[in-house]
Amino acid sequence: MSVTGKASENGNEMVEGECSSDAISDLQEYEKQALLDLRSKLEEAILMKELFNKNESPEKTGEKGKARVEEESDPKKKTENDVALWRVPLLPSKGDRRTDVLLLKFLRAHDFRPENAFQMLKNTLEWRKENKIDSILDEDFGNEYDSVGFLKGRDREGRPVCYNVYGVFADEEMYEKTFGSESGRERFLRWRLQLLEKEIQRLDFGPRGNSTLLQINDLKDAPGPSRRDLRHAAKRAVGIFQDNYPEFVAKNIFVNVPFWYYAFNAVLSPFLTQRTKTKFEFCRPSRVTDLLLKYIEAEEIPVEYGGLRREDDVEFSTQDAVSDIILKAGATEIIEIPQPEVGKTLIWEVMIVGWDVSYKEEFVPRDEASYTVIVKKERRMNWEEGSIRNTFTNKEAGKIVITIDNGILKKKRLLYRYKIKN
Repeated sequence: MSVTGKASENGNEMVEGECSSDAISDLQEYEKQALLDLRSKLEEAILMKELFNKNESPEKTGEKGKARVEEESDPKKKTENDVALWRVPLLPSKGDRRTDVLLLKFLRAHDFRPENAFQMLKNTLEWRKENKIDSILDEDFGNEYDSVGFLKGRDREGRPVCYNVYGVFADEEMYEKTFGSESGRERFLRWRLQLLEKEIQRLDFGPRGNSTLLQINDLKDAPGPSRRDLRHAAKRAVGIFQDNYPEFVAKNIFVNVPFWYYAFNAVLSPFLTQRTKTKFEFCRPSRVTDLLLKYIEAEEIPVEYGGLRREDDVEFSTQDAVSDIILKAGATEIIEIPQPEVGKTLIWEVMIVGWDVSYKEEFVPRDEASYTVIVKKERRMNWEEGSIRNTFTNKEAGKIVITIDNGILKKKRLLYRYKIKN
């Protein structure tokens, strides 16, 4: 784990050093009362079998009536009292602490107005039933969207992180296949809903556990605003997420943001609630790594975003400690890694956010009569460089010395880790 300050959530915003929870004891009095009112409404609706709209035709009602008799004769079958949402029981009197955590999401989405929160919950349940969302995890979409959206690691608060990569749609064939027809748009939307349901499966809904997600939206090479089909699909998806998945995203971070997107976001903004908008954060390409490090540890950030996480890495894991230090403006930093045992192979990895520094690696023997070995010649590293990984097998005791010269008047963030190879 990195030795860095924590980023957490405070109300709508995640800030350094603060944290919020879903524990009842942490709520204000009016929030506690709103929760009690919502619990009461929900309990009554479930017990009176009024949670779902009664709009079935007589024929369907007859069929359901027959099914209900069968359910009552078979105690193993679930009744309406067993209704659950995201595997969390909704009947408050069951005493499951996760129920309150879930209800608080609907309350927060409506500024703790219980009547509005209750109606939203009912609408969500009806929408899920009409669109067969409870079985969406069983649908097979193959691997055609694997590069569009994926789950990878957790943030500093332990929340799952989901990456959405819109540059994939710069490929004309992929774009037309996904957005060129109504069936393609519907298929993509259901896949995206499935991905969100998978993300939610990783949450525990504990009062002091994880009940929110961190979303990273990569707009590098994303199709521009002239793509009407994409605009409409995005607006529809945002509406569905906002109406049926309240308070699941702690922060929505947009990286590699092109200038045109700010105008597009202004068009989309009227369709978003104020609470949703406060969770958005945008950054240009040069600030991506800096911003992500605010929320995610370096070893959990993929290398393509300036972190240290590589796919199928056989050398390092997310459990290997990362040192995180500030390289002062105009200063030289020297990292010394001891290598006392002869014949051992040392591996190390260095990342400097923004680079633009001079960098070199040497092996300095303990015996002053021996010669220093140049491992990596000094050279200037530009700001787009990724992490540097190297190895050295020593023939005598000594140390690896890494010299970083920051000649510009701007401080840098230096990340590194090392270990003896097995």
